[in-house]
Parts: sequence; structure tokens; C-alpha cells
Amino acid sequence: MAGQSLSVQQEATAIAGQNLANVNNPAYAEQQLKVQAATPLQTTAGQEGTGVEAVSITQLWDSLLNSQITAEGSVSGSLTSQQSALQEAESYLNEQLSNSSSSVGSVSSPNGLAADLSGLFNSLQTLSTDPSNISDRQAAVQSAQQLTEQFNEVSSGLTTVSSDLNTSIQNDVASSNQDLSQIAALNQQIMMAQNSGGAANDLVDEREQAIENLAGYVNLMTSAQPDGAVNISIGGVTMVSGGTTPDSLQTYTNSSGQLLVQAQNAGTSLALSGGSIEGSITTRDGALATLQGSVNTLATQLIGQFNSVYKNGYDLNGGTGQSFFTGSDAASIGVNNTVVTDPSTFQAAATAGDPGDNTVALALANLAGQPITGLNNQTFSQSYAQTVGTFGSALQSVNEQLTNSTSVSQMLTTQRSSETGVDTDTEMTNLMQFQKAYEASAELVTTVNEMLETVLNMKTE
Repeated sequence: MAGQSLSVQQEATAIAGQNLANVNNPAYAEQQLKVQAATPLQTTAGQEGTGVEAVSITQLWDSLLNSQITAEGSVSGSLTSQQSALQEAESYLNEQLSNSSSSVGSVSSPNGLAADLSGLFNSLQTLSTDPSNISDRQAAVQSAQQLTEQFNEVSSGLTTVSSDLNTSIQNDVASSNQDLSQIAALNQQIMMAQNSGGAANDLVDEREQAIENLAGYVNLMTSAQPDGAVNISIGGVTMVSGGTTPDSLQTYTNSSGQLLVQAQNAGTSLALSGGSIEGSITTRDGALATLQGSVNTLATQLIGQFNSVYKNGYDLNGGTGQSFFTGSDAASIGVNNTVVTDPSTFQAAATAGDPGDNTVALALANLAGQPITGLNNQTFSQSYAQTVGTFGSALQSVNEQLTNSTSVSQMLTTQRSSETGVDTDTEMTNLMQFQKAYEASAELVTTVNEMLETVLNMKTE
């Protein structure tokens, strides 16, 4: 009985040591040794105890908290991906963002499209006061070049963000498949341990960490099995079943050229509602696509409206009929090389042979305040200000949602830590208790040994 007690107290001490060793491990759940009284002996005086025996090593798990943390991890994963992409787009946009999509005021930034739009029309206004001035003509052309280069840079930057999102989707799909394989392998080990009558607590901790890591990439559903396994499904498709992975994630390109995700074996397109993969797709096809479309529309309308007025003008040499802007959108817009090379070919007059005629130059300058049908009857500056405001509102919304999600995740993690995590003070108290029990059991061995020696001495005497 004393020897068995020594063994049990030693095992309890080892478990307390394991708990203390993992006090800073967020994926670790506290373990406890479950003990019970050993089978008693029947005697004429009644049942006589035979000491204690270890039954099992248990974990302090809260499945509800785990599922809540996993679900919130998918929300945070999506929002983090969205925030990162929108902030990258913000850097390329290089504007002071507004929080309101209804903002139609001017956008003030010294290095953005808004400033360059104003610069172009201001230079045209100056030119209209002295249309034969070569320096003013050159200044107007240079302002136009600055604007077109800014359009090109913004377009290229937003295209880069979209490309980066596609790369993130591919990388996250690969990482997700690795997590799925790891979960299946851990399931296999856990099932083997349980079938042999043992506990696999550390493996369960490792699997939970893998599940929560996977949730950061994609929303999922878990289903605990009687044999200790946890099955995983994504978008209604089973990805992990016991120790196997019947399916996996795969990227594909749809008819519109968009990179999406499907179940590889089932060939089923997955409707995702959380995780970084969904966040990347949502941003690429949502706020980013809207921003790219608005910037392209602005460039297209500027090209069309400007050229329709400019083509009817005459330059200082009597030439006419040329376009000022080339290209069709923000990516391709440019300035006609002829006028860049020779500013005298700027078609500022309404009649040939009159260098003082400013009719066309003034009409071009007046485009700044003219509502454009293709821009919802807004001016160029108003339309762009609303574009920036809409984008700023989207980024602000994501920032606020991510802040809230992070707070919820921290709250749930703290709650789990308090309920199932390792408390140093408790474990130190347990160690003292186990030590005293071990010493008492050892004392019992000594006492019984002395009693036996006394009996033997009595016999020999």
C-alpha cells in the first residue's frame, strides 16, 4: 500500500512539473492525475483499504471556449488580410483618406491625383490669359504629364496589390493543406493511443493549435469522434476524416479570370465566410476592384472630355485635329508626344492664325468645374474625392471591425487561460502537497519495516 502510494505521488509530481514547464504555452491545457481508492480487502471486521491507484491523466478542456476561439480566429484572419491589403492600396493612392463615402469636397494631398488634377486645370487657366506664351504652354503640358504619370503609378500600384492578394491566396491554400495533413496525422496518433488504453493529452493540445491555426486561413467546422479523432469540413466539404484527408484545397481561375478556391477532389467551388483566404478574395473583388474601377473611369472620362474640346482647336502653326491625351484608362493614359516635344503645337485657339485666341484653352480650363455625365454629374475633383471617401470608409470599417474582433479574441483567450491554463501558485501548492504525501508514504514504509523487525526480534528471543 505504501509503495503504491509512493508511485502515485511520484506520478502526480511529474504531472505538476509538466504543467509548470508549459506555463507559458498558450496551446497547453492543464493536466491532472485522477486517482481513486484501490480495491479493498474483505476481512472479518469489514472492508480494509489497500491504498490508492492512478486511474488516468485528464485535461481541463472547455470545448465551447475552443470552438469560440476557433470561430473568432477566422473572423480576425479575414479582417487582418483585408486591412493589410487596403493599407497597401492606401500607400499607392497617396491621399488623405476621408471616413465618409458621401464626401464630395476637395481632397488635399501634395503628391496625389487630386493635387495633379488641380495643377493641370490651374496651368490651363494661366495659359488662357496668354495663349501664345511658350512657357505657359510648356507648363500646361508638364502638368498634364505629371497627372498622367500619377494615374499610371496609381494603376500600377493597385494592380500590384491585386497580384499580391492572388499570391497570398495561393500561399494560404498551401499552408491550409499542410495544417489539414497535420491534423489528420495527429488524429491517427491520438486514435492509436486511445485504442491502446493510453492518453494523448499533448497530442490533443498540438491538434487544437493546428485547428486554430487553420481557422486563421479558412472558416471550418469540427466534429469530435468517439475514437478521439476530430473531423474537419470546409464549405460543407469533408477535408479530414479520422486519420485521412479525403479532400484538399485548390486554387483555380474562373471564366472571368479571377483566382478562386475549390475542393480539389470534389471539384466544388467553396463559398468561404472567414479566414485570410476569404479576406483576400473579398478585398480584391470588393473595395480594391471598386477603387480601380473608379480611377479608370476618371481617367477615361478625362481623356474623352479633354480630347473632344482639344481636337477642335488650332496650334500656333495652324495645325488642328490631334488628340492631347493618348490611351484609354489609368494604366495607359499619356500625353501626345508631339505636343510634349513642341509646345507650340498645343491647340489653344478656336481659329487658325490667331495666336491670341484663348477660346479652346479657356474651355479646357473650364472643364474643372463642369459636371460630367459619365461621373454621375460630378466634376473631376468631386468624383475623385468621393472615390477616396468611399475607399477611406471601407478601410475605416475594417479597422474598427478588426479592433473589436481582436478584443473578443483576447477576452476568450484570457478566459480559457484562467479556466484551463496553468496557474503557477496552484501548481506550487500541489507540489508541496504531493511532496508531503510522498514523505508520509515513505514514513509508512519505515514504520512497517520497524514493526516487522520488532516481530522478528521477538521470535528469535
